[in-house]
Formats: sequence, C-alpha cells, structure tokens
Amino acid sequence: MKRDTLQKTLRFLMRLLTDTRFEGLDNIPVQGGVILATNHLSRLDIPVLFINPVRSDVTGLVADKYKRHSIIAWFTRQAQGIWLDRTKADFSAFRDAVAVLGQQRALGIAPEGTRSMGQLLEGKPGTILIATRANVPIVPVAITGTKGGMKKILTLRRPHISVRFGPAFQIPPLNRENREAELKRWTDELMCRIAVMLPENYRGVYVNHPRVAELIAAGY
Repeated sequence: MKRDTLQKTLRFLMRLLTDTRFEGLDNIPVQGGVILATNHLSRLDIPVLFINPVRSDVTGLVADKYKRHSIIAWFTRQAQGIWLDRTKADFSAFRDAVAVLGQQRALGIAPEGTRSMGQLLEGKPGTILIATRANVPIVPVAITGTKGGMKKILTLRRPHISVRFGPAFQIPPLNRENREAELKRWTDELMCRIAVMLPENYRGVYVNHPRVAELIAAGY
C-alpha cells in the first residue's frame, strides 16, 4: 500500500471509529523540518499524529520490539517509520531521525521513551539532542483519550481523542561546558510545555514543577 493511500484510509477509519479533534494546528510549521513531541498513552498515539491535517509528510520513531507485532510492523514500514532500540544509545536511529529532518520532513517523537500509565513520566534527552543536531523547532503535543481507545473501538464505542499542539520553540546551541545540565533544563522545558496542555491529573512527575506554574500564569 502506498503511503498516501495508507493515510487516506486511516483518516477515514479514524473519522468513522473515533471522535478525534485537533487543536492548535496553526502552531505547526507548514514546511521545513520539525519535531512533534508528544506524551505517550497508547499505541494509537502515533497513528493519530500520522493523520494530522497539516503535515502529511510526518513519520515517527517506533520501538523495535514492535517488529514482532505484525500489524504495527507493517504500519511502521508503510509509514516509513524509524526503528529505535530502546535498550541502548541507538546511534543509527539518531542518524536516521536527523536525516529525515534534514529532508524538511516532520518527525513524531515520544520523549518519555515508553507508554505511561496515564501520567507523564520523566522525559529523556534524546529529543533535545536530535533537535539541536538537526537545528529544527519542536512543537509540543498533548494527546488525551487514546488510553483504552482500542478497547472502545473493538466494542463499537467511539473514543473521544484530543490532540493539542502548542507553540513551536527552538533550542539554542548547547553549552558544551555545561551540556548535561543544559540537556536536563531543555528536556524539562519540553515536558512542562506538554504537561501544561494536559489535565492536571495527567501531568505526573511535572504536576508541581515550577515551570508549569509559570506557563499557566503566562496563559500558555
């Protein structure tokens, strides 16, 4: 199946089987390399990003454990996804991600590195490393409604899915003398920008982070 045919088919199925709503679409750059960094609740998250109305060129990083899952493996291949080995520093996946962004495409990443149980986990620095290497902006994304969504679909109930895109922001070059601290600071910044768009009970380890309070006060 061609990639654009897959997207059209998936969009039709999502309209039929779910109530999926996109907010903040004007925050997504319409062209150029960009990272869409999302919280991760469900296997539905990446397909939801794949059908966003602005960037049909989007692909994503997918854990290589799903190579053993026939449907997800097939979808990942058709969507030109990048396999990621989460058990090590996967430099091959890193290079492939930077190359995709260098082709002026959009790339979906879950900074938590794995699915959460509903509340945000601590973010990992890989997203910031890729963004600075590729010199591209990051759009924070907050998804709700996908957890348990497949079960609802299979029992003929339409899950209500919300996908909210926040303002894009750019990471400046990292200070080499203080690199680890810089990575931590910018990873926290990204995760707090995701957290502030989520309901309070979804914010997990960032619920009491002072930066979340600052963003709320600023009307983010």
